[in-house]
Amino acid sequence: MSKELVAALETLEKEKGISKEVVIEALEAALVSAYKRNYGTAQNVEVEFDDDNGEIKVYQVREVSEEVYDSQLEISLTDALEINKAYEVGDKIRFEVTPKNFGRIAAQTAKQVIMQRMREAERSIVYNEYIEYADDLMTGTVERQDNRFIYINLGKVEAVLSKRDQIENERYHTHDRIKVYVSNVENSTKGPQVFVSRTHPNLIKRLFEQEVPEIFDGTVEVVSIAREAGDRSKIAVMSRDENVDPVGTCVGPKGTRVQAIVNELNGENMDIVEWDEDPAIFIKNALNPAQVLEVMFDKENKSCVIVVPDYQLSLAIGKRGQNVRLAAKLTGFKIDIKSESDMGNLEEKADDLTNDSFFEALNNGEEVAEQEVDSLGNSDKSFFDTENEVADIDEIQVSDAANTNSDVYAEEIATNTDQQPLDPLNDGDFEKGELNPEDMEELIQSAEKRDGMDEEVDTKASIDEMKEISEEIDEENS
Repeated sequence: MSKELVAALETLEKEKGISKEVVIEALEAALVSAYKRNYGTAQNVEVEFDDDNGEIKVYQVREVSEEVYDSQLEISLTDALEINKAYEVGDKIRFEVTPKNFGRIAAQTAKQVIMQRMREAERSIVYNEYIEYADDLMTGTVERQDNRFIYINLGKVEAVLSKRDQIENERYHTHDRIKVYVSNVENSTKGPQVFVSRTHPNLIKRLFEQEVPEIFDGTVEVVSIAREAGDRSKIAVMSRDENVDPVGTCVGPKGTRVQAIVNELNGENMDIVEWDEDPAIFIKNALNPAQVLEVMFDKENKSCVIVVPDYQLSLAIGKRGQNVRLAAKLTGFKIDIKSESDMGNLEEKADDLTNDSFFEALNNGEEVAEQEVDSLGNSDKSFFDTENEVADIDEIQVSDAANTNSDVYAEEIATNTDQQPLDPLNDGDFEKGELNPEDMEELIQSAEKRDGMDEEVDTKASIDEMKEISEEIDEENS
């Protein structure tokens, strides 16, 4: 087989891309294994292949030793010196032991090794070729289908399209040419396995790259995609050139570009919106065609409340909630949609609740009232927005506290809101002519309770003066 084998190895290297050295190395290892099967041992056997003439020789390697325990592995020093006087203990001597029929064994083994190497090389070539198409678009032909897959011929390999990767309302027939997205390429023991999809969101991106040159060259970028395969998709795009309109570029003249993609996907609707770094504007764009009046964010939970006109509420939500669901996927925010009237009712209820809880707290006593005022001050900032509102609240607090005999609380409220402490004699409501003995008695008791609370207010003098007024009223009445 000598020269013919060398020629075959060279041809194999040229046509299949399999290195001759790789095949020879594998062939030598296989011949050692074959020798072991025929002669029972291969512990100290070496096989040499002559690249020039294609001859194969088998050598037995034995170690020089003073005492021989295994004649297959060792040779005595005396015998070694007869061969060559330069040998010493520990040297290794090779003896050619090529069997007479070893040429036939070598030929059969060479055939098996070459076939195996060819299969491995072809698998490797196919895998390396298609791994480059991972996360890319390819066109294939439907060949056959079973209960698990539809098999798509991509050229050198048969790709599989699983049921979850098939668009629900699409029907695939033998010899149909379809575009598929290569989602994964695996190198299994049976060869490379290519998985393709028709439902993956990146299929939309690759189709736009094919149809829109500005996306392919990077002038326009697809930022995010939200898709419900076979029904509707939303695509957010942005332009790196201020002179290029990203949405108009993707739509194309008279909608030709986007229509080509819609036709490829059998009528799947496409909403193309402009991306914006401002989340509020981006969310408004994502909810197109609905008009958005206001966007309120909860940044901690990455959610927002959207206010839309009453007549556009159903449009903003979409059929079966599809529009808002896709907008949420596109923007990454949880979206809650409220109509304008519903939002107004909620605000009125919030105001009523604030006032009711405030006055109820005042009537529950001093300690509860203070806690409620603190909580209102922290939670409902709109209740304390303006100085006028603060002043009105202070008057209500002081008046209501006085009417419920919560004088200490009234004093604290007046002091905390930068008003002067309550002085009955200086208050316009306490004119002498409008008071009766019962009123005066109540005022005197109230003032006595507050006696000594503020050093700047002469409460005792006020009490004495009120007592004199009370006596005068009694005299006038008698």
